[in-house]
Amino acid sequence: MLRCGLLVVALSVAPSAWSAAPGSPSVEEVKTALRRATDYLSSISTEGGYLWRYSPDLSERFGENKATSTQIWVQPPGTPSVGMALLEAYAATKDERHWLAAQAAALAMVRGQLESGGWDYLIEFDPPARRNWAYRTDTRGDAAATPRQRNVTTFDDDNTQSALRFLLAFVSSATNRPSAELKRIREALDYGLAKMIEAQYPNGAWPQRFSGQAHDPNNFPVRPARVPKDWPRIWPRADYSGFYTLNDNTQQDCIRTMLEAGRRLGDSRYVASALKGGEFLILARLPEPQPGWAQQYNFDMEPAWARAFEPPAVCSNESADAMRMLVDLFLETGEPKFLEPIPPFVAWLKRSQIGTDRWARYYELETNKPIYGDRDGKIHYTLAEVSDERQRGYAWEGSFGIPGAIARYEAVRAEGREAFLAKQSQRSARSTPAPRTVANILTAQDGQGRWVTSDWIEMRRFVANLRVLTDYLRAESERTSAQSPR
Repeated sequence: MLRCGLLVVALSVAPSAWSAAPGSPSVEEVKTALRRATDYLSSISTEGGYLWRYSPDLSERFGENKATSTQIWVQPPGTPSVGMALLEAYAATKDERHWLAAQAAALAMVRGQLESGGWDYLIEFDPPARRNWAYRTDTRGDAAATPRQRNVTTFDDDNTQSALRFLLAFVSSATNRPSAELKRIREALDYGLAKMIEAQYPNGAWPQRFSGQAHDPNNFPVRPARVPKDWPRIWPRADYSGFYTLNDNTQQDCIRTMLEAGRRLGDSRYVASALKGGEFLILARLPEPQPGWAQQYNFDMEPAWARAFEPPAVCSNESADAMRMLVDLFLETGEPKFLEPIPPFVAWLKRSQIGTDRWARYYELETNKPIYGDRDGKIHYTLAEVSDERQRGYAWEGSFGIPGAIARYEAVRAEGREAFLAKQSQRSARSTPAPRTVANILTAQDGQGRWVTSDWIEMRRFVANLRVLTDYLRAESERTSAQSPR
């Protein structure tokens, strides 16, 4: 899963549009850089939305794949990610241009919402091409999508979840701003959250993709995970899009989105959905002697194949994500049941290392041998057997953040919930960027308000740099307030 981290543009990236003065950058210099960045973003947006990257002359455009001038992207670092950065810029400056750009991004998301409630990876604005999609604003609820229209909500890669969290943040920031636009955004948010609850299975899981039809509880019995005696060693080419999915953090992103909806909207339905998602994680932990989690499960709660190189297995990476989520749910609720699956899993991790702080991505069911996949749909026992393309294109071995996840769990157990939360509250604010870091970002911004890296305009760079600049302004505001006489 691609996540937008904190990235800083080097000084040599682009012609300087700012000369660093001695000492810290001034608040006005940072605000000016934010204004110029937002003005540039608005100038290249498509109906208010964004792709992942552009050539400087805008002749080439990409999301995850090559895109056209009438398309925008949802999956991070696409439109919701940029929209969130614009909202933060507005919060730090109260400059209306950032608000209007964020509103345009939110309205673009509204126009890309499907009848099934969520979003595909991309949104199309070309009128003839839009007829291929069951966009809710186009159908206006008059009729269900036709079989020829694309109408599949995607939870993979934090796609629909990031869209809903952006709309949640936008609506929450729009108090005392009554408008027709805000009403449309709130309607899309409420519809999307309601359909996300429909997408949740009776056992609390979410699928990778959702067609919009509610699940019949009679077809999906609630039962704990199990390992079948005869599981397929060859890729069965089955449709896995509806399976119970942890792959790419799908379940955890859904839980976090519902928790945030509950907090921001004060609606217990969303909190209940999040907790039900946590209960699925409890059910989904496999039995001894491999008490971890698989990437996805079939409807019999058995580890299942996904793509040809993703076999049924105990998956260290997704298991560590499940552990982090369970710890978060314990901190949220204080319910010990969310910690109970973790000690056997930590013991399994410690006996399954393939090196110091190093694990295989997959461990074979029953034997616990590290295994690897390839596009041939077969299981391999050494990485050398895997094609060069798949060796480079997938994280087969690594630390996967596991040492940190174990340390956090052990700290929660040792300190207790209340003490841990108190310490976390003290550390929760994002760190204050160093003046030199801010100066580098200002220097690297060119005369058009852009950050150009390796001949590309990257939205992940814009998002990261906007966050640094807004963090700096926030810290400066807090420092000034602290120095002001009371």
